[in-house]
Amino acid sequence: MAQTSQRSSMLDILAITSPIYIIVLAGYLATRFGVFERADMRVFGKFVLNFALPALIFNALATRHIREVLHPAYLLAYLGGSLMIMMIAYVGGRSAGLNNMRSTFLAMGVSCSNSSFMGFPILLLMVAPVAGVALALNVMVENLVMLPLLLAMAESARGAGGSWQQVVGQSLTRLARNPLVLAVTAGLVVSLAEVSLPQPVLRSVTLFSQASGGVSLFAIGGTLVGLPLTTGWQRVLPIVVGKLVGHPLAVLVIISLLPLVGIAPMEPQLRAAALLMAAMPMLSIYPILAQAYGEADRSATTLLICMVASFFTLSAWMWLVR
Repeated sequence: MAQTSQRSSMLDILAITSPIYIIVLAGYLATRFGVFERADMRVFGKFVLNFALPALIFNALATRHIREVLHPAYLLAYLGGSLMIMMIAYVGGRSAGLNNMRSTFLAMGVSCSNSSFMGFPILLLMVAPVAGVALALNVMVENLVMLPLLLAMAESARGAGGSWQQVVGQSLTRLARNPLVLAVTAGLVVSLAEVSLPQPVLRSVTLFSQASGGVSLFAIGGTLVGLPLTTGWQRVLPIVVGKLVGHPLAVLVIISLLPLVGIAPMEPQLRAAALLMAAMPMLSIYPILAQAYGEADRSATTLLICMVASFFTLSAWMWLVR
């Protein structure tokens, strides 16, 4: 009976993960065989980043009371785990003889998840009631803390002019115009004001938000076309393992420590969301960010291998959280 139950549970997990990778594969094949150009994926990505995901985040926040939206335990657990694995990776890279730049992108690869394009669709299948809120909280952590900090480290490693404070300030200025950050701000304002939006507005926002999951996964598949896999894969395995295993473990450690400092534990669905978000591959613009610092090829190879390996690791994490 136990073996039958375990087999049934694994089949349930595969039933959830398989559609995700089928859509990614469809995007890859459609681009590989010329139905779409690889440049078209940037158009799909722009639509998701500028319309679909902001609408989803705004809808998730604006239609809930502020007490349902802000979860300090989630923010502390995810931020603490991300900073922990980031520092471990950076110090480990420097100890292994890597230079500052390569160590910085090693740290970025293991600590910044693909929350928007890949994390949200999986949460929608696993923990749908909290998926939108978890995405909004991740946007806060990644866009307001992790990316500005890591880009400041990269600029410092490159020896760019100006202090790191100036670099962080410039990053925050750019992020203030980011549609995802604007959606978080607008959603929190509406939630705090307890304003009931007109039904036509809510329905329009909902229609945009419903497009985010499938289109984002399709775009990921298309962007994988042409990325190198046959060369240099041995060098990036530590980043892949650090991202898919180390990051969720670091978040789990912080979650277990929160009650010891007097912070109430998270509800099970939010705890599962935090672990699964940390278990995602690195953000899809990882090679694009690395390109400006001479780390494009290694980063592209890392992203592709991480996507392939995540089919197995995500299935394992989903089985564990269930």
